[in-house]
Amino acid sequence: MHKFLFKHIDNSGLIVFRIVFGLLCALESFGAIFTGWIKRTLIEPKFTFSFIGFEWLQPLPGNWMYAYYALMGVFGLLIMVGYKYRFSMLMFAIMWTATYLMQKSSYNNHYYLLFILSFIMVLLPANRYASLDAKFNPSIKRFSMPNWCKWIFVVQLFILYTYASIAKFYPDWLDTSVIRLLMRNKADYPLIGEVLQQQTVHYMIAYGGILFDGLIIPLLLFKPTRKYAFFASIFFHLFNSIVFQIGIFPYLSLAFSLFFFNPKTIKDIFLKKKPFYNSNEIIVPKYGKVLMPLLLIYFLVHIALPLRHHFFKDDVLWTEEGHRLSWRMMLRAKSGSTKYKVVDEATDQQIPININDYLTKKQQRGASTKPDIIWQFAQRLKQDFAKKGISVKVYVRSYVSVNGKPLKQLIDPNIDLANEEWHHFKHHDWILPSK
Repeated sequence: MHKFLFKHIDNSGLIVFRIVFGLLCALESFGAIFTGWIKRTLIEPKFTFSFIGFEWLQPLPGNWMYAYYALMGVFGLLIMVGYKYRFSMLMFAIMWTATYLMQKSSYNNHYYLLFILSFIMVLLPANRYASLDAKFNPSIKRFSMPNWCKWIFVVQLFILYTYASIAKFYPDWLDTSVIRLLMRNKADYPLIGEVLQQQTVHYMIAYGGILFDGLIIPLLLFKPTRKYAFFASIFFHLFNSIVFQIGIFPYLSLAFSLFFFNPKTIKDIFLKKKPFYNSNEIIVPKYGKVLMPLLLIYFLVHIALPLRHHFFKDDVLWTEEGHRLSWRMMLRAKSGSTKYKVVDEATDQQIPININDYLTKKQQRGASTKPDIIWQFAQRLKQDFAKKGISVKVYVRSYVSVNGKPLKQLIDPNIDLANEEWHHFKHHDWILPSK
């Protein structure tokens, strides 16, 4: 294992990936400012639905979140040029993780991936060539890297894509019900909008998605199929970028191809002046004994997280328990209607509330269909009335449709959610059975 992990290989792929990664981090950060994402998600709401346990993480007041993201964009550019690389990478990783944990209204698996990758990149020697760090301090310049620096990406991607493929093996995906609902909102797209409504296209997307996710990593690893898999990857990710408009993720996914092609090919295309390393030395560093158990623990955690929903009662599509951090991408379309009933504990009188006074339209969608957000809003109502000296009970009457099916009651209307505790590893009985 030492020979495999610490054999040195040419580092051209990692160097080019750092440049692309830094650029994409900058574009994601500045793009959030100019597209209005920050305003809609972090400034307009009176509060954000954070990951449970991180309620103390809330957006900066006023317009300071613009400055926050602008600073992240600057760190992205510093990563790209390789200046104070580890500091810049660590600061971006911390800031991105904070903004990821402080809001769930725009939860996205791709944001989760960027959070993971950012901390991985902190550990990698990605500034040893074509960087300002190497220019100002030539003693750090290297043309090689340990083999594990490549394989940590390959294994992480294999876990991601495999779970994404397996998760699609359920009836509503296989009969294209989900695809049909997702495509319905794309009907007004110029040129392709009408095509996306065709059932044949829905089947191509559904089964093409399963095949691509399940096979892309093995096909990229196998030299005879690598070129064809790469061209398929270009088509797949550009299609996702155009149709689903999911930010930098398609381009980040294409950048991962740098770790599958021969390093000499990467060097000859992008770093023509760089000497090619071809010695294959085995250099076991001081951290060698620590690295193997750390990698084992890391990958076991990432293998286990997507499996946890199987240990919860009922269907994850209904309860959402175990849905996040599991690479369950674009698997369901949910809609519903939810009413919150606030009752004064002392007088047992109902207190009328206007949900528009608390939540934006985007937040209301989550607070109508996702049990954890419904519970969090009940807690928020309890806290707000407690500040006024009023102790309240909160009851919820919620009807939800999953993938266009008939509306069914989601929350037990007789349970006071304001006085229920949240359990991270236990099913909540106030979520009614999906039947």
